[in-house]
Amino acid sequence: MEQVFQFLKELKEHNNREWMQDHRDLYLECKTEVTELILQLINGISQFDSGIAGLQPKDCLFRINRDIRFSHNKDPYKTNFGAAITGGGRKTGNPSYYLHIAPDKSFFAGGMYMPSPDKLKKIRQEIDYNASALKAITSEVSFFKTFGTIRGQALKTSPKGYASDHPEIALLRLKSFLVKKDLTDHSFHSSNHLSRLITLGEMIHPFNKYLEVAIS
Repeated sequence: MEQVFQFLKELKEHNNREWMQDHRDLYLECKTEVTELILQLINGISQFDSGIAGLQPKDCLFRINRDIRFSHNKDPYKTNFGAAITGGGRKTGNPSYYLHIAPDKSFFAGGMYMPSPDKLKKIRQEIDYNASALKAITSEVSFFKTFGTIRGQALKTSPKGYASDHPEIALLRLKSFLVKKDLTDHSFHSSNHLSRLITLGEMIHPFNKYLEVAIS
């Protein structure tokens, strides 16, 4: 992984197609390293989440190429590797275990980022009906100590159909439902980095399961 981080640092300094073409072999070596890590992570997480059993890394890894058509930033490449591990692959938009690898900015996360309107409506209905189950998961001591509170952009006003004085209005206003643990570069060089990631995934599993039930 040391080579992976070094590659990403250099890519950030030389974010252009000419540099990438000259270093394509190095990129492919790094991608292979990350792919192997994702495969091991899938195998580990599938021991407690059967929904991802048999998932392939290629269905989880995001492309390193950026879509610059509607962006002011015209850099052609992302300066990170990212993978969303979820049943059916990253394109489903279902609750996932997300690994983000970037120098000094790596993290492991879970949940749903900006779910579609129909899924968001279902999640809010579940919170309205059964917020206690979600709060029991996120307030568990080790979970809260590791991830803190649920993250996500929120509406400034109440969502349609819910009063501003609803007891769970803070949760109902959320447009994403995410938990996140920052990771140091050094942690990837540790002999137990894989088992640590799998443990984080196991902690996230009940949170993802709650969201899965909500959107089903």
